[in-house]
Amino acid sequence: MALFGCKEEEFLEQTNPNQISTGTFWRNLGDLDKGIIATYKAFASGNNYKLIDEMLRSDIAWGTGYQRPNNVNPYYLQIFTEADASPNQKWAQLYVTIFRANQVIKAAKRLMGTFGDEDDEEEAREVYAQARFFRGFMYFILHNSYNQGSVPIFDFVPENEADFYQSVSPAEAVRTFYLEDLQYASENLPFSWDDPKDLGRVTAGAAVALIGQSHLYAGNFSEAAVYFKRVIDDFGYSLAPNIGSNFTTLDEFNEESILEINYTMNYKNELGPWDGRDTANTSSLQKLLTGGPGGWWGGVLANWLILEYRNEQIDFSDARNKVIDEDGNETFRKFSLRTSWSVALVDDEDTGYYGSPKTGQASNFNVRMTAFWRKHTNWDLGMKSEDEISPGKSRSAINERLIRLAQIYLQYAECMIEMGNVDEALLYINKVRRRSAVQLLGPNGSGEFPQNDHDNIVYDAASLMEHLRYKEYPLELSCEGYGGMRNIDLRRWGVKKQRFEELSKRRYHALHYPITLEDGRNVTRWASIVEELTPGDPNIDEAWNEFVEASQNYNPDSHAYWPLPNSEIIANPKLYGSDF
Repeated sequence: MALFGCKEEEFLEQTNPNQISTGTFWRNLGDLDKGIIATYKAFASGNNYKLIDEMLRSDIAWGTGYQRPNNVNPYYLQIFTEADASPNQKWAQLYVTIFRANQVIKAAKRLMGTFGDEDDEEEAREVYAQARFFRGFMYFILHNSYNQGSVPIFDFVPENEADFYQSVSPAEAVRTFYLEDLQYASENLPFSWDDPKDLGRVTAGAAVALIGQSHLYAGNFSEAAVYFKRVIDDFGYSLAPNIGSNFTTLDEFNEESILEINYTMNYKNELGPWDGRDTANTSSLQKLLTGGPGGWWGGVLANWLILEYRNEQIDFSDARNKVIDEDGNETFRKFSLRTSWSVALVDDEDTGYYGSPKTGQASNFNVRMTAFWRKHTNWDLGMKSEDEISPGKSRSAINERLIRLAQIYLQYAECMIEMGNVDEALLYINKVRRRSAVQLLGPNGSGEFPQNDHDNIVYDAASLMEHLRYKEYPLELSCEGYGGMRNIDLRRWGVKKQRFEELSKRRYHALHYPITLEDGRNVTRWASIVEELTPGDPNIDEAWNEFVEASQNYNPDSHAYWPLPNSEIIANPKLYGSDF
């Protein structure tokens, strides 16, 4: 019979030396590197951003998965509650990312100063700064997304169940907290990373851009302008010559990119198509949700936005707008380069789509779906279906560009308008417009590019702000970014209810479009070109009405922000400051 010289309780409480724990893991630079990689992985989850559902809450999208006019989507209808999936999933993922960042922050603070080698110390400081960036960025999103900005702050790693029960903090305290993180990141992250394997790591420029946006969203225009000008002048960013370089696998991490999520098709076959551990873009799946061939119509363009893209005026003096037609004659593009790289229109005969030379040859544009976003889709690779990239599983290697320089130019222009400097605002708006060879704003012969076509309008602060809000921002930035940007804008401008009411009164009809397919067959794309009609016109198709329910249901008190999700309300007895 074996005899043991210890008590049974002591034997049962012994630590398994083969099991990784927080006490055995965070010991060296390798552990810190693994921790920050895990944080990057959490940062890459589309649930942090919920791009499609955030768009549906705004004025730029219609989507439900059904054909028009049927729509039961609670976000589009503005009837969502704390029990809906999107606010719960977004909240959970944001705090997962914060939890991972906090683990790295805690370990790095303990380890810094112990390595005895300056290169190692520098690497540890950079890991720490990256973790501070991610925590700050996630709280930036939480503050601008939930409960008027009042959410629980975690500046530590919970070690027991009670630690997870934190009360909401005042909105201004949350803002102060995340700005401290972003300020630290702006001062301690590199401007760029030298090693190619570090491509995609966050930089000081991204932190400065977020600080500027925080001031913009708070209405501190002079402070925001200072940070935006730093982004413009100090970090070496420039507009990519082709706007399309920002939307597909073309030219990823280009000179315009400020904050970008890296995805790759080096996926793991053993993982399911929706598994967030994959290295491909599986969680956003924008292609399936934004329509097009094989799409689900989860989020397609609102009619007013389709018309803005269709009607954007090109610059006839710019050679990029010249094309050769089928008869060999020189003519001009039907749609602007910005339109053709952003959206698919049935009668765009100058830009191919999924392997077809003309857009209307590749998709039916049926059941009143008259446009689809090209952004986030692999339309440019010459394939009829994404299945050819990842057979049997919906994956994409397209990086998500969360912040790019054109956005900063336009936000800087908004600050200039608010500060009374219309000429400076026009300068930066026209930089963005000229990149896509569209007609510039202002009197003929004026501005930085007097030789280019202008709309010959004299803008004041009010008219230029109107243009920026309802033309420039949506035409340049629709269906991209870190999710919720359009909602934030409409909310801070104080126009969201009014916007829904105005759009609900617009009426539409659609024209048919005949086209010859590549095999020579002549077909008609029925009701594929939307047009706006004046109220009372007998040709109005009432099935095309939009935002009617939204205009009736939207309540700033309950729908301007996501509510605190019921998963947190149920699980956290101290959410509101005391047990209940």
